[in-house]
Amino acid sequence: MSSLRVALCQFDAVVGDVDGNVERILAELGFAEDLGADLAVFPELAVTGYPPEDLLLKPSFVEASARALATVAAGTRRCAAVVGFVECDRDLYNSAAVCAQGTVHGVWRKELLPNYGVFDEQRWFAPGTGDTPLFSVRGVRVGVTICEDAWSPTGPVARLAAGGADLVVSCNASPYREGVVAERREMLATRALDSSCAIAYVNLVGGQDELVFDGGSMLLDSSGEVLAAAAQFAEETLVCDVLLRPAYRKRVLDPRGRVHAPATATVTVVPDGPGAAPGERLPGRVAPRLGRADEVYAALVLGTRDYVTKSGFRDVVLGLSGGVDSALVATIAVDALGASHVHGVAMPSRFSSDASLDDASALASNLGIDLVVLPIESVHGALLDLLAPAFGDRPPGLAEENLQARVRGTILMGLSNKLGWMVLTTGNKSEMAVGYATLYGDMAGGYAVVKDVPKTLVYELCAARNAHAGRELVPRSIIDKAPSAELRPGQRDTDSLPRYEVLDPILEGYVERDLSVADLVELGHDEPTVRAVAALVDSSEYKRRQAPPGIRVTSRAFGKDRRMPVTNRFRAAGSDSPRRTGP
Repeated sequence: MSSLRVALCQFDAVVGDVDGNVERILAELGFAEDLGADLAVFPELAVTGYPPEDLLLKPSFVEASARALATVAAGTRRCAAVVGFVECDRDLYNSAAVCAQGTVHGVWRKELLPNYGVFDEQRWFAPGTGDTPLFSVRGVRVGVTICEDAWSPTGPVARLAAGGADLVVSCNASPYREGVVAERREMLATRALDSSCAIAYVNLVGGQDELVFDGGSMLLDSSGEVLAAAAQFAEETLVCDVLLRPAYRKRVLDPRGRVHAPATATVTVVPDGPGAAPGERLPGRVAPRLGRADEVYAALVLGTRDYVTKSGFRDVVLGLSGGVDSALVATIAVDALGASHVHGVAMPSRFSSDASLDDASALASNLGIDLVVLPIESVHGALLDLLAPAFGDRPPGLAEENLQARVRGTILMGLSNKLGWMVLTTGNKSEMAVGYATLYGDMAGGYAVVKDVPKTLVYELCAARNAHAGRELVPRSIIDKAPSAELRPGQRDTDSLPRYEVLDPILEGYVERDLSVADLVELGHDEPTVRAVAALVDSSEYKRRQAPPGIRVTSRAFGKDRRMPVTNRFRAAGSDSPRRTGP
């Protein structure tokens, strides 16, 4: 029986900050070496950050990646490092290098390139051929894979194990979506058990545009048991000893172990012999898993923090209407950036209730953020007077209502320009889906924090955050009030939309699962309601295309995940004629 001390180096790589990423890699490698690690594993494309997208079309960027890898390799000592980088050899490859003692001993090129959902890897990379040898680290045969390579039950992990690997390393940049953490753990346990080998899974952590990488790196033994698991949504280098038992007994007794393959060639990276691990065996620590609401909330906080700070901003500003959406966004922003960096603006009109202004003030007080009140009545009235000759005697409607939202958007953007604050928008996924938002009004801003959060989940997140605080950060009066845009007297969201408890399940089926109108009716939804909702979704694509990016937390977000043509005449069978809630 052999033992290997493995460091899972889960860190927040910044796309394009090659020098900064190298500095972090070397620092984490030094930390792992000080703890006696034999092998340190870093995320997919750790050198460049993920996804680099069309930066890959710049030769200078690819050359910088190559120089960075050379710097990392030169900085290695006894502890071997597996580091993701962009490799150029006629074509580009998503690769991981195995480095030790100042040199690169070999490279694994990612074989399975995902080209679905948010992934476009076939746009930039050529697939590897799988002819990489195993790497011997203190007598332990280590195979290397990258992200998607591990998801195929008959793919590289099974092949490497059948060729003699005792441990398979998996470098990942796997973005978060609700439910994916449990899926990953089940997949990795199955892969380890079926292949009779241990797996070291290391995932990126941090936010990149609309993607959030949740970390959750883990080390599993050959029975699929989790020996160590890093925290979710936080940087961590987790070091653990893994005992590697001979696999022949299981291969004899378990039909899943009877995969025959020629022995894979092995390159010695660190010679066999006693390791530098001090003291007694170092057991793994398994971080507790977050519940559903806590997991989504943590993703929103991390995504907001990284988008704002990586974009060069320190402060944010948002409109506080007294409604639940802006309350949640403000709370997330405070948790992400600190109360002193979050600024609220209340912009009441003649249609705003006193209760809404009171709620906005109470929220700001609870969060410890500053709040300025800028009434918009005079500006709105001036615009109505200006437009009156052009509007003529047409009855008031959406145009007059939306002017209020556009005045508010202009005020927030003015503050942004003058004071250097990023504007956070507050529209949720339910509103974005059906177009219940105003272009150049409440959709104007730099980042849409809850763009992928359905309205019903907004309420759940507010309740969960209050529970953690042990007090009402978000006032109960905000949570309990009927949703309203307050753009006309007595307005309620239900004047234009179904109740959100009815709307959100329809949207989940139509947007995330591509169910037809007939499918949704068969599931028990009201047919006229489904037809009307489908028509709203289809006719609102032009709005969504102009919205700022927002954090992806569901299985199918608007943006990279769901790419519909803006101009198209296809409508789901049974949907109503296209109608809009107004621009």
